[in-house]
Order: sequence, then structure tokens, then C-alpha cells
Amino acid sequence: MKAFTYERAASPAAAAAALASQPGAKLIAGGTNLLDLMKLQIETPTHLVDINRLQLDRIEDTPDGGLRIGALVRNTDLAAHPRVRQQYAVLSRALVAGASGQLRNKATTAGNLLQRTRCAYFYDTTKPCNKRQPGAGCAAIGGIDRNLAILGTSDQCIATHPSDMAVGMRVLDATVETVKADGSQRRIPIADFHRLPGNTPHIDTVLARDELITAVTLPAPVGGKHIYRKVRDRASYAFALISVAAIVQPDGRGRFAYGGLAHKPWRVEAAERLTDAGAIADATLAGARTSPHNAFKPLLVQRTLSSVLQEAKG
Repeated sequence: MKAFTYERAASPAAAAAALASQPGAKLIAGGTNLLDLMKLQIETPTHLVDINRLQLDRIEDTPDGGLRIGALVRNTDLAAHPRVRQQYAVLSRALVAGASGQLRNKATTAGNLLQRTRCAYFYDTTKPCNKRQPGAGCAAIGGIDRNLAILGTSDQCIATHPSDMAVGMRVLDATVETVKADGSQRRIPIADFHRLPGNTPHIDTVLARDELITAVTLPAPVGGKHIYRKVRDRASYAFALISVAAIVQPDGRGRFAYGGLAHKPWRVEAAERLTDAGAIADATLAGARTSPHNAFKPLLVQRTLSSVLQEAKG
């Protein structure tokens, strides 16, 4: 373990100011991802800013009929919230599909969005990884990439984003609220929040270094059948080979967001004008780049979509 200093932030602006004043600073709340990365010395912060005492742990109705979720709301509490279960069921189901009960009790809304990839080569410090060390190369390309991305990839990185919650929020058109050290605030559509790897795969989101997530806002609920289907190698405690978050209307049209396919939750809204699973999958997967290890993913997407649509009708 590398030595670091520690402070408890008194306000969101103070936490952002601490990030701005110390280049090696990191925020910590639940710590379910950061502490693992620190133990492996993938992350080596020189200063930790504890934000657990900030008043960012409330779930509140918004004037337009939506829901505002504080950055520090724990995954367990969010999944169990009555309005989430009743009106945003796809999000509740996505949360329950992720991690274990113990981790969900600690993990926060903001931390879940900001968790880093679970690519095995990112975690193996004996292998080159552009996400871990820019310019080092990517051992996953040409390696064992069965779990990795087939959409939005680059010659620098083929990692996937691991969050189930983020996929549910993408299908719901959530908005991420932030504050900076100077007090300025932003509202970032979740579609724009996570970045594709391009030539800078070590940069996961559009957040500035001194920017802190304060909440995630959901718009007014969308009716229809809410489904979250996660396909994985074992029944629990596993990341998705693919996942589908769906809100399907009685006429068969719906919204579909995907995990396990890209560096960010993936959604192709043009494909949502279609009703046939094969056609939706083809439109969604346009430009996919597969390898011998993950060439099964396009067919798996189609079959999972077909199963989701059958469930919605039945």
C-alpha cells in the first residue's frame, strides 16, 4: 500500500476544491472499487477525500414527476425504493443483478457510474494496458477477449464498462448532475457521460478533474414492460457477457440499452423504431468488430432480445 493523506469533506464544493488543489487526490465513499485498485497499486492516490458525510444520500421527487437520486444513495436502498420498484423497475432489476448483497449495501450511485473496467488485462499489472498506463499497448487485443467489447472499440482499447446500473439508467435517459470547485454546476445526459476509448482509453468519463457528481435525475416514468436480462457465465457474482435493459410497449416497440458490448452503456435509438428482434439486433450491432473469442456475441444479442420481446408479450 502506498502512503496517502486523508480528509473528510464538509460540502460538495469543498470536495471538488480538494480534487482541484491536489493532483493525486481521489474521492472515496463506498470504496468497493477504489480499495481493490489501491491494493493492486493500479490506483495510487496521494490523498483521499471522504465524502460519506455529505448530504447526498436522499431520493426525492422532482417537480416534473421524475426522481432525483443523491450521489451517495446506496445501491441496496435505490433498488428497494418504492417508486423505483414500481415506476422504474428496469433500474431496480439491473441493480439487483449486479454484485452481491454486501457490495450493494456499500456501493453508491456515483461510484457505480464511475467504476473502472473489469478487463483482466487491466487488473494484471504484468501485462500492457493503455487504460492503466497510457501508451503501454493493449494485451487484450489479440489476447483472450471473450468478455470484451465488440462495439465502439479502438486500436487502443477493447474494454467494457462493468456497471449494470448504468445500463438501466441509459434506457431511462437519466441525467448526471455535478458541481465544480468554483461552484459551477452541470447537467450531463447519461448518453454523453461515459466516453468511448479512442486514443485516450484511460479517460472514462467527461468529468473534469475537479468535478463531483451530486445526483442522478430520472425523467418522469415511462410505461410499458420493464425487463433487465443479464447473460453471464454463472448465476451470480459475475459480470455480463451481455445484458439488455428494455422498456417494451404493447405494440412491440421499445427502448433497449446494452451492457457487455462497449466501453459505455450502448443504445442505438434508431433501432428502436423496429419490432423484430433480428432487425433490432442488426441495427444495434452495425460496425461490430469481433474476434474468434467473442464472435458469439452478435448471435447472443439477437437471442437475448428475442427472449426479452417474448417475455414482454407474454
